[in-house]
Amino acid sequence: MADTQLTTDTTPTPEPSPSPKQEKTRSLWGDAWLELRRSPMFWIAAVLIVFIVAMAIAPQLFTKADPYFCDLNNSLKKPGANGTLFGYTLQGCDVYARTVYGARSSILVGLLASLGTLLLGSLIGVVAGYFGGWVDIILSRLGDVFFAIPLLLGGIIILYTFPNKLNTPYMVVVLKVVAAIVVLGWPTIARLMRSSVLQVIPTDYVQAGRALGAGSSRLIFSHVLPNAFAPAVVVATINLGAYIATEATLSFLGIGLQAPVISWGVDISEASGIGYIAAAPHMLLVPSAFLSITVLAFILLGEAIRDALDPKLR
Repeated sequence: MADTQLTTDTTPTPEPSPSPKQEKTRSLWGDAWLELRRSPMFWIAAVLIVFIVAMAIAPQLFTKADPYFCDLNNSLKKPGANGTLFGYTLQGCDVYARTVYGARSSILVGLLASLGTLLLGSLIGVVAGYFGGWVDIILSRLGDVFFAIPLLLGGIIILYTFPNKLNTPYMVVVLKVVAAIVVLGWPTIARLMRSSVLQVIPTDYVQAGRALGAGSSRLIFSHVLPNAFAPAVVVATINLGAYIATEATLSFLGIGLQAPVISWGVDISEASGIGYIAAAPHMLLVPSAFLSITVLAFILLGEAIRDALDPKLR
C-alpha cells in the first residue's frame, strides 16, 4: 500500500497581534479637560487664580507685615518709604499687607456665593424642568420675582435690613453678604439648569431608563444632572468674579464687609475720600488692581471652560 503523504499548508499563519487596550470612553468632562490643557487662556487664568488663592489661604507667605499695625507717622507716605512696597494708608497702615490679607475676605465671599447660587439654582432648575406642570409654573414665577430685583439694589436693601454690630463675628459678616447674593442670584442658574434639563429629558438614554423602571431620583442623579450640569458650571465660574466685584461694591458703599474686616472693597472705600486720590493714589490703585485681576482671571477661566464644554467651538 502506497504511503499516504500528509500535506500541510506551510504558509505561516500570522499570529494574532496583541489586542490594544480598549480605549476608555471619555465623558464630556474628560474631553473638556483635554481641551483645557491645550488652551493658553486656561493656563493664564489658572496661574492667576492659584496665586490669588494661595495669597488668601496663606498671606504670611507674601508679607511679614501686620495689616492691623498702623503708625500715624507713616500716614500717606509714598511707595518705597521705609522699605514698603506700595506705601501707607491714611492711618499709616501698610497698603501691600492690607491688600494681601484682603484677598481672603473677597475670595471667600465670591466662592461661597458662587457655590450657594450653583447649588440652590441647580436644585430648583432640575425640579422645575424634570417634573414640569404646576411645579414648574410655581418655581418659574418665583424665579421671575427674584430675577426682577437688581442684584446690587437688592443687596443694599437686605444688608440695610440686617445691619452688623461692632462685635459681630467675622464669619457672620461674611455670610450675611453671601446670603444676600445667593437669595438674589439663584434665578440665573435655575433658568439655565431648567433649560438644560428640558433638552436632556427627551434623549434616548433617559427614556430607556424610564422604560426599565428607574425611579426619578436615579434618573436625575445618574442621567439628567450629569448631562445638564455643564452650562451651570460655566456660568457659576464667571459669576464668581462678578460676585467678588459685587462684594467690593457693597463694601465700598459701607454696607457689605466693614472695618475691622479687611477686604479690597473696604480699602477702596477708605481710599476714595475727598483729597485722598490726589494725595495718595497708591491707596486706591493697589487694591483696585488686585480686584480687577481677580475678576478677570475668573472670567477667563469661565470662558475657557465654556469653550472646552461646547463641542460646536472645537
